Amino acid sequence: MSHLRDRILGDRVALFGLTVIAVTVLAALFAERLAPYPPDRQFFDGLTLEGAPLPPNGRFWLGTDLLGRDLLSRLIFGARTSLIIGIVANGAAVAIGALLGITAGYLRGWIGTAIMRFTDLMMAFPALLLAIALAAIFSPSLWIVALVIAMVNWVQIARVVYTETTSLAEREFIEAARAIGAGPFRILLQHVLPHLLPTLLVWATLGVATTVLLEATLSYLGVGVRPPTPSWGNIIFENQTYFATAPWLVFFPGVAILLLALSFNLVGDTLRDALDPTQRGREP
Repeated sequence: MSHLRDRILGDRVALFGLTVIAVTVLAALFAERLAPYPPDRQFFDGLTLEGAPLPPNGRFWLGTDLLGRDLLSRLIFGARTSLIIGIVANGAAVAIGALLGITAGYLRGWIGTAIMRFTDLMMAFPALLLAIALAAIFSPSLWIVALVIAMVNWVQIARVVYTETTSLAEREFIEAARAIGAGPFRILLQHVLPHLLPTLLVWATLGVATTVLLEATLSYLGVGVRPPTPSWGNIIFENQTYFATAPWLVFFPGVAILLLALSFNLVGDTLRDALDPTQRGREP
């Protein structure tokens, strides 16, 4: 753990990513206190006389949207939506992928073959198209979108975990555990899973970035989180017609999505290098 801490604290890029993530988490947790106004409040003076959104000014720091709502407040509350979906959906995807990958890699035989052929079948479908189809079948909501994203993101994790578990199952310490009478559950819990934790930790971090981007894409396409619940993707979707005349309505949520996804990628890359034994002793 000390090596991991020193690696992260010594990497300015990783520190930048951690700072952005920390600020986003704080904004999501304390949105009611940090947001200047309720996210769904429409101001009579929030539009110009022609009915156009107001640009950034002293009262509305990031301007207003097409309904006269404060954009900054909606971005702050949208951070909560993006983080909830990112963490819940990616956590579920990691759990599903790890469970299926470990089961297939350790048991092998017809069970492992069936699981991995199903995984290959899921990988054959483009993730975005599959997510759009599933989101169209179910009534989109915060938790349904999280479930849909988890259902399309577990396949890569399952494949990686399967490969590592297959290799671990043939190691001498696993054979020794079997020789002394350890059952499969004990071997998986005490010997296999600890060796997979670094991989799962890195995937859990990097996967949040992918999940945030996929949620924003679904919301932008109109099959994600439905208004009035704010998310960064549906903020862009709602205001895209004003792209030319009110570019701040697309620019600010786009930058928020970019920064959060980039930050999780930067932290994930640093974790991967820190947990890789071949990188030990090298300078970040």
